[in-house]
Amino acid sequence: MDKHNISVGLDIGTTKIVAMIGRKNDYGKLEILGVGKSKSMGVHRGVVNNITQTIQSIQQAVQEAEAAASEKIKDVTVGIAGQHIRSLQHSDYITRPNSELVIDETDIDRLINQVHKLVMLPGEEIIHVLPQEFKVDGQAEIKEPIGMYGGRLEANFHVVVGQVSSIRNIGRCVKSAGLELEGITLEPLASANAVLSQEEKEAGVALIDIGGGTTDLAVFKDGIIRHTAVIPFGGNVITEDIKEGCSIIEKQAELLKMKFGSAWPGENKDNEIVSIPGLRGREPKEITLKNLSKIIHARVVEIIEQVYVEIKNYGHEEQKKKLIAGIVLTGGGSQLKHLKQLVEYITGMDTRIGYPNEHLAGDSDEDIASPLFATAVGLVMDGLKRQDRKKAEEDEEAVQTLAGVEQNITEAQQEVVVEPPVKERRSFLDKLTERVKEFLDNAE
Repeated sequence: MDKHNISVGLDIGTTKIVAMIGRKNDYGKLEILGVGKSKSMGVHRGVVNNITQTIQSIQQAVQEAEAAASEKIKDVTVGIAGQHIRSLQHSDYITRPNSELVIDETDIDRLINQVHKLVMLPGEEIIHVLPQEFKVDGQAEIKEPIGMYGGRLEANFHVVVGQVSSIRNIGRCVKSAGLELEGITLEPLASANAVLSQEEKEAGVALIDIGGGTTDLAVFKDGIIRHTAVIPFGGNVITEDIKEGCSIIEKQAELLKMKFGSAWPGENKDNEIVSIPGLRGREPKEITLKNLSKIIHARVVEIIEQVYVEIKNYGHEEQKKKLIAGIVLTGGGSQLKHLKQLVEYITGMDTRIGYPNEHLAGDSDEDIASPLFATAVGLVMDGLKRQDRKKAEEDEEAVQTLAGVEQNITEAQQEVVVEPPVKERRSFLDKLTERVKEFLDNAE
């Protein structure tokens, strides 16, 4: 099998770690070759807090995926989330030395590199710089300035910032598990790629990914990402509340939530009761479903309201920024009964549950198309995209080399590889990955 076409996504979550191996089939759809899932032991609210346990969980998930796909895994694309992620809007401009020449990639790179020099809080680092729209000599709302004439190039940027130490810890776990870091991606972006259609991104949509430890939000409008946020609550706090409220152990609380839980208390009758076996020789407990859904409802409302505050921060209430496609819910937490109705009730926005089946090959396993795996599918897609870019760059280098110096191709190729051509604009995370890799190599 051609190694080049295989990509591995590693979703390091608070409740589970998923390793997913995939490749593109002949129709350009994603074919999943193997999935491995393990209980995540060393992660709290999206941030690694126990390196040894996280390494073991990663290895377990990877072995399971390798067995299913009968493939060895080496390079992985990893997602980052966690409460340390924040985003800000920033505008910047450059004055071009020669306005006789048209604007090209290097100008845009110069502008973006300037944003990277923003002064952050201690220990923070810029993860993503996403250009929103450009202005050339004061002319606004330009989506693609390449090829235009102009002296002053400015742009609004969506800048995502995170804590260096948290990112390095994830890198460390991946490396210690015997894997290579191929790329780092922001989890809300990965989930968005897996479950949103281009039309939705154009019309305006908010993706809410409810995980175990965090709830990720990504807002798109006119096909461009406008806002990202990570809210430090997820499905686990609901389980905690059930555990406390009903005085039962966590395992029972989780089962109750999955089997009988509902986000809408109105629909349960007063006399519906679940009996839970007591601990070792104690009497069984009787819990009414109405109480159960009241506990769940209270916490879910809190999570949704926080997300809605973020959607309003983006400016959803302004006519021009209205999110016409409404909300898409994904992640394990989106499987809670009647959640869609509750979200519609609180926000007044159209809502649907997002399944990552849009890009999957037709014969994929039904389990993989579950919202649980949205982030993992998105990470595999991201890895494949990154490989395509690398391949395009390599092909371009080979062509340049052939055209330039025929006699000593090998030397020229080596030289070209050292000095890569202008990177595509999307690859800031590649630079971050390089930095994390370098740091880990030097730290060994």
